[in-house]
Amino acid sequence: MTVTDEEIGELSDDAIAGAWRLWQRVRGHRYSLDDVATAREAVEARPDAQRVIDLGCGIGSVTLMVAYKLRDARVIAIEAQAISHELARRNLARNALTERVRLIHGDLRTVALEERADLITGTPPYFDPKKSSPSTDSQRTYARIEMRGGIEDYVAAGARLLAPGGRLVVCGDARRPDRAMAGAAAAGLDVIAKRDVVPRADKDALFTIWTFALRSDGEPRGEGTGTIAEHPPIVARTADGARTEDAHALRRFFDQPVNEDEAPSPRARARRAR
Repeated sequence: MTVTDEEIGELSDDAIAGAWRLWQRVRGHRYSLDDVATAREAVEARPDAQRVIDLGCGIGSVTLMVAYKLRDARVIAIEAQAISHELARRNLARNALTERVRLIHGDLRTVALEERADLITGTPPYFDPKKSSPSTDSQRTYARIEMRGGIEDYVAAGARLLAPGGRLVVCGDARRPDRAMAGAAAAGLDVIAKRDVVPRADKDALFTIWTFALRSDGEPRGEGTGTIAEHPPIVARTADGARTEDAHALRRFFDQPVNEDEAPSPRARARRAR
């Protein structure tokens, strides 16, 4: 399917990692905190990974960040939504990654691959299609709403493609940890680590980053068995709206500039005044 410039619309040109840059739609889906936090967690889970798969790669944000840090890794990126796939293709080309990253236009639930990966990533949508109104923009709809499945589908797909000793790192709705746990149990995975991500210090966690591994013994295990490492949460902003040291650390990890003297945003100051 050919996607035209008119369908894509206006693009912004944004930093992603080091000197690498990303085109993303001004009025469409844009990469955000969940992508950055998941990419760092994944790199730290398997810093020696040689084979990587990014499930539902969108416009290529996690793919680019992981490829930037793991310079020797070969990557497969899978995306079904047409506009996002086209932008991922362009973003890989502009950062000279077409030889190292193989981009597949397809549904992660049904794509057949012979490869097995040391590291698999995914940032699934987590809005229920029965309770959410689709956007008039198809790219936004598929990025936000579970039109092609949620975390359980990403976990199931990852389990099929994970090599022994590999790690699957996926983010999910912090309000529904049961879905990640049940998905792991059904797919034959152990949950080995989790980290909550909090957008503001005065808010609850928005999402959780889960790290899974293949069961070593091949036997079913109930929820709560084994050891799950609970990493300290990432808190992105203070209650006043200023970026925290956690947020600065994420930027430094991907060699992005940090303004440690940043003041709270005008919107945050206005909220506090009320």
